[in-house]
This record gives sequence, structure tokens and C-alpha cells, in this order.
Amino acid sequence: MITETDQLTEAFAQAEKIWPELAGQRTLLLRKLLEVGITTIERESAERASQRLTQIQKLAGSMDGTWPANWKQELGGDWPK
Repeated sequence: MITETDQLTEAFAQAEKIWPELAGQRTLLLRKLLEVGITTIERESAERASQRLTQIQKLAGSMDGTWPANWKQELGGDWPK
């Protein structure tokens, strides 16, 4: 059960303009609104993941030379054997 808020009432009114064949059919309109919302969320999530990957790729290799070539051996030398 879903409480019909003013915002949801307005969404139904707008949805009826977009999909007039579903006018007056609240259940079908709600399903359509959910489908559109899910698609939007999936698209935005994929775009964010792509943007993160792009940023990671921009940074990749940018810190070459930060550590000396033999840093593992030097670090290991600090530990008792």
C-alpha cells in the first residue's frame, strides 16, 4: 500500500499526459513511473561508475617515481628476519 502524496498525485497527472493510454489506471501508471525511475537510477549509476573509472585512469601512473626502484628491499631491511 502506498500513500498518495501531493507529489505522487502530480506525478500521476504528468504521467497521464505522457502515456494517455494509461489514464485513470493508477496501478499501471505507478508501474510505469517505477520502471522509468529504475531506468534513470541504473543509467545514473553507470554514468557515475564510468566517471570514477575515467578519474582513476587519469591518475594511473601519475605517481611513478614516488618510491625508489628498490623500495621493497629497503622496507624489508627494517624488519627482523
